[in-house]
Amino acid sequence: MKFGKERLAVYLLWPFLLGALFVVVSVAAFFVSRQAGTMLFLTTAIYYAAAIFLFLHHKSNLLRDYTDFALDYYKVQHKLLEELETPYAILNSEGSVIWSNDRFYEISHRHRGYSLRELMPDVKAFSLPKQTGDDRSYRTVIGDRSYLVRMKMMDSQNLREDLESKKIMNPEGTKVDSMIAVFLFDETEIRLLKQENYDNRLICGLLYIDNYDEVLEAVDEVKRSLLTALVDQKINKYMTGIKALIKKIEKDKYFFVFQNRYLPEMTEKKFSILEEVRSVNLGTAESMITVSIGLGVNAPTYAAGYENARAAIDLALGRGGDQAVIKDGDSITYYGGKSESVEKSTRVKARVKAHALRELMETRDVIFIMGHTNIDVDSFGSAIGVYRIAKHLGKKAHIVINEVGSAVRPMISQFFNNSDYEDDMFISNLKALEIARQEDLLVIVDVNRPIITECPELVDQMNDIIVLDHHRLTTDSIEKAQLSYIEPYASSACELVAEILQYIGDGLKIKPLEAEAMYAGIMIDTNNFLTKTGVRTFEAAAFLRRNGADITRIRKAFRTDMNEYLEKAKAIAGTEIFLDSFALAICEAQEVESPTVLGAQVANDLMEIKGISASFVFTPYKEKIYVSARSVDEVNVQVIMEKLGGGGHMTVAGAQFTDTTPEEAVRAVKAVLQSMKRGGEL
Repeated sequence: MKFGKERLAVYLLWPFLLGALFVVVSVAAFFVSRQAGTMLFLTTAIYYAAAIFLFLHHKSNLLRDYTDFALDYYKVQHKLLEELETPYAILNSEGSVIWSNDRFYEISHRHRGYSLRELMPDVKAFSLPKQTGDDRSYRTVIGDRSYLVRMKMMDSQNLREDLESKKIMNPEGTKVDSMIAVFLFDETEIRLLKQENYDNRLICGLLYIDNYDEVLEAVDEVKRSLLTALVDQKINKYMTGIKALIKKIEKDKYFFVFQNRYLPEMTEKKFSILEEVRSVNLGTAESMITVSIGLGVNAPTYAAGYENARAAIDLALGRGGDQAVIKDGDSITYYGGKSESVEKSTRVKARVKAHALRELMETRDVIFIMGHTNIDVDSFGSAIGVYRIAKHLGKKAHIVINEVGSAVRPMISQFFNNSDYEDDMFISNLKALEIARQEDLLVIVDVNRPIITECPELVDQMNDIIVLDHHRLTTDSIEKAQLSYIEPYASSACELVAEILQYIGDGLKIKPLEAEAMYAGIMIDTNNFLTKTGVRTFEAAAFLRRNGADITRIRKAFRTDMNEYLEKAKAIAGTEIFLDSFALAICEAQEVESPTVLGAQVANDLMEIKGISASFVFTPYKEKIYVSARSVDEVNVQVIMEKLGGGGHMTVAGAQFTDTTPEEAVRAVKAVLQSMKRGGEL
């Protein structure tokens, strides 16, 4: 505005500035001719007199017109702001409204004198601009409308002049030194359209019946059609409830699509179809059917959504079935998984995997075999079984083991200084990394997560990998395996390897010492054949017995010494019963060579107590807290441990805590149990 006043002054005074030129010309004319100079001087005097007369005569009119224009300008400007369709307000530096237009008043119902925070209390991280040009944005809901709030600090010098001319004051009556402009942009329609678009997205899903063939074989022929009809009815009724389009692609497989708007309801009810189908039976345990569901959500294309659904259903089946898995990009969510994995009566899959394993081994010269860190008897026994296959095929084989704990020492010590076995049968991870080549083969047993293998770097280094495991798949499982045989129904990795040994062919024979190592793995993982045992478990044990496994020697090798027995008794004596059915105990066992093994034994012993649904034993070892979780059939401890970053089986699971104390780990498990109990997951 100041710049405009200066230009007006120059415009009004230009005749006087031009007259100065005439004066200079008149003086110059005197040097040429006195008469000409006199005439020019008189002419200049008359010009000045006329200019002064006209300036003084019209000055009052010009000022009056200029003032009227300015007033009209401010009135128009004020009118435009008042009637602006966008809600607009002015705040002082404290965030109080000092002026607002009509649209802003319709929202706030107040003109001035209130804090903007009163209008938008839901904006938690509310803060005002601090410097000129500072621009900040927030989103809020006022009434039933959604708004984008834009705030900008205005120039204080121009502000002072404008506000003084408008005589706008802040609520306290003092002049305003700074101003914040606030705009509200109504995004209600846009957000509704976005939500509508999101809700209308189609989700691809796959539904598989886990044990279709096994159940039909177990029921009478006259009841088979009834059973399949009941299952189809449950599935179709559920799909009708979410307005899904469903198509049976095989006798036990369905493909379906539905709108994204129904997904929150499905997850809130924990995919009730799992329980509904499980409730369909014809009065016998053999007729209980379970289903698995895989969903691919938020995919950029339908093809990508279908691939995500395929990956999700594979993960659900790999974890034992009877659950729903949602794959959203790299994020994976699990629901269900409460029932025990159903044992497959057929060995066709074991035979196919055995042949594939042999073909891969025959094309390699050197084979590395590796289990999980803190190797246990099952991991060791299954590694020995794979070692025997490699030697039977005439291949060089190494078992990667770093530390030998008391759990496996009774078994592994029998292989040292044994003329039947090579000196480099067992090597460390450093040695394995040194001699391993990319064209060699790596066989991983009793684990499917690379991070907890004996040597994770070896997994990254090798191109060809085979995984043999009985634990449920997790989100961070090994993805680049050439062959993966993961069966959660199996009692142990030794059981899987024992079945594979029977189909390798060429008269493969295992030695009694190897049979004992594998038999011990099955025995330890099943708690002396009390948990997770099926028909195939005893068949595998019978195969090992026929090959010379001596149960008496195994029992002697795994007897407990007095110190371990006392530590176990101390841990059991300090057990806390939580929520009336969960046993929680801390097993210090600092003087014991293998505290984690002892902790697992304590967890097993606690399950012998009447009324205990699940046991959780916390064992401090090497700056970590190891949790051993056990149950019989009432609680799925694997789901509980997964919420804490662990995993396992329905009745046998575990987890690890770092940078914490046993007491804090106990509180973490209690919090998960309480949360799951409130959510109806227990």
